[in-house]
Amino acid sequence: MEERFAPAKVNLFLHVGAPAADGYHPVSSLMVFADVGDVVRLAPAGAMDFALEGPFAETLGLDGDNLVVRARDQLLRGLAAPGFRLTLDKQLPIAAGLGGGSADAAATLALVRRRLEAAGLPVPTDAVLMDLARGLGADVAACLESVPVIATGRGDVLRPAPPLPALDAVLVNPLAPSPTAAVYRAYDAAGAPGGAGPPVLPARFTTVEAVAAFLAATRNDLEAPAVALQPLIGEVLEILAAAPEARLARMSGSGATCFALCADAVDAWRLAIRLEQARPDWWVKPCRLGDGS
Repeated sequence: MEERFAPAKVNLFLHVGAPAADGYHPVSSLMVFADVGDVVRLAPAGAMDFALEGPFAETLGLDGDNLVVRARDQLLRGLAAPGFRLTLDKQLPIAAGLGGGSADAAATLALVRRRLEAAGLPVPTDAVLMDLARGLGADVAACLESVPVIATGRGDVLRPAPPLPALDAVLVNPLAPSPTAAVYRAYDAAGAPGGAGPPVLPARFTTVEAVAAFLAATRNDLEAPAVALQPLIGEVLEILAAAPEARLARMSGSGATCFALCADAVDAWRLAIRLEQARPDWWVKPCRLGDGS
């Protein structure tokens, strides 16, 4: 059996423009990856199979709409590959703004490519794999490498982010879904008041304080419409912003997960433990942000 970690994606900032003629919103975002996430496993089997496990498995379907199945089928198109079973261990909440489905798809692409290579079948190049990732979703391309990037265009035009220090953080989700399409519709209904212009980036970030100061001058343009649709997100943000350990509190992606940057791992654990005790009905995870390792 082989397995691949599928780290959660966190948008440290997310600037969003009005939709273009094709209906897609241009964005600019600093995307980093957490050391918490899902796991995709591959094991030989008599026929192609897919299974789900983990605390959030029951919220997903086993059909072809699952991004793991779609990624597998895209990569195997036209090939007579030996059978195998994919198992998705779903540890991340659904519709959470953490790119969980995209990370799962990226992990699947990597695992299946290794399986093809082991079977002596044609293996797609890195460029072909990236094109497949972009076809599966804007975030899938960034999740292939899971390293900090600046994402522009639809979110799939990538360039390396400036070097970052280790970022200790706490992820909090009130377990209230925040569907991406609904949040974007609310954003458009408000007149798409943000813009996709990226901020001026330094050559590197040397301290957590420097990262927090930089991010304070940026935005997540989807935060306000997400809060309007799901007030629990606003409650999470208020609690995090008031925490003495938090250097910055913000929502990731289209929500509902929010994050607090902390000075160090001790502060992150202290904040996480206090939140878990106060709100046992929420999903709370201390983590380190960076390359997802």
